[in-house]
Amino acid sequence: MKKVKLTLEDGTVFTGKSFGSEKPVAGEVVFYTAMVGYPESLTDPSYTGQILVSTYPMIGNYGVPDNSATRKVSNHFESDKIHVSGFIISDYSSEYSHWNAIKSLGDWLKENDVPGIYGIDTRALTKILREKGSMLGKIEFDDQRIGFYDPNLENLVARVSIKNTEEHGNGEYKIILVDCGVKNNIIRCLLNRGASVKRVPWDYDFTSEEYDGLFISNGPGDPAMCDATVKNLSKALEGNTPIMGICLGNQLLARAAGADTYKLKYGHRSHNQPVLLNGTDRCFITSQNHGYAIDRKTIPNDWEELFINVNDKTNEGIKHKTKPFFSTQFHPEASSGPVDTEFLFDDFINNIKKHKG
Repeated sequence: MKKVKLTLEDGTVFTGKSFGSEKPVAGEVVFYTAMVGYPESLTDPSYTGQILVSTYPMIGNYGVPDNSATRKVSNHFESDKIHVSGFIISDYSSEYSHWNAIKSLGDWLKENDVPGIYGIDTRALTKILREKGSMLGKIEFDDQRIGFYDPNLENLVARVSIKNTEEHGNGEYKIILVDCGVKNNIIRCLLNRGASVKRVPWDYDFTSEEYDGLFISNGPGDPAMCDATVKNLSKALEGNTPIMGICLGNQLLARAAGADTYKLKYGHRSHNQPVLLNGTDRCFITSQNHGYAIDRKTIPNDWEELFINVNDKTNEGIKHKTKPFFSTQFHPEASSGPVDTEFLFDDFINNIKKHKG
């Protein structure tokens, strides 16, 4: 396995061994804390443009499942390809064992032309990222050199969103799903609750269509890049049709309502973030993947916070005080877990039922 190096924008260099594609890449280096679920995380469109560091030391021991699909949605992955630019781990297991595994993680990375590095002190790397925040970085091989690249300067949502509308399911409730980089488990959760999902591009004008509920998905990058989505959302907020948003959808809903967003120092990327239901003592453990947040001080008077992050007190969701609109910064669909807050999909469907009468 070829030697490869990771260089951070502050000049720090880590040297490891390659177990994926031997292709130089650059992007934003971020870490995540999940112990399991690398097939789901690597295919999450919200990681577009990022070099992902796993804090859990051993990765690859259960391989990668097949790409079978049900109702036009993959059974095991969160999209149709790997979205991370590169994957950095401490210890790679090329020998895998799991009942649904069909290939190794290394082979899967090579098929998707994504580099992977192991043999790096990921604890030391994570400490740097925790202290200095998310940083630009690049993965280079001996005979290849590239410059740094900041993905946040690009409209990443336009890159990952579908280009044409898609239909999923034939349930009772018609949902318009604005795809800003949607995870497949969001679609699964809606279909499992009797929805018929029309998945539309991020800049699609849905304002003249009839629907029972509007859903704004997760996605990568800076919400300020999505003015077209915010414009359409602003029109939707004039009505009373139920709306739910997740992650980037939370930020876009807030911007449509008149609030501001900002970039977090290192973001929240983990499967164990505690959030508090505002006004109560109820705490939930959540899965998160975002680098931006809502500025709590700018939330309009007719809206209120729904959840708050216990660790750093950042916003984790908003809701309208009188209309059936709400969103969460975390992932209630949480593939690969935890599923403590999946009941929020039930709340969304119940809002639709009440609205339909």
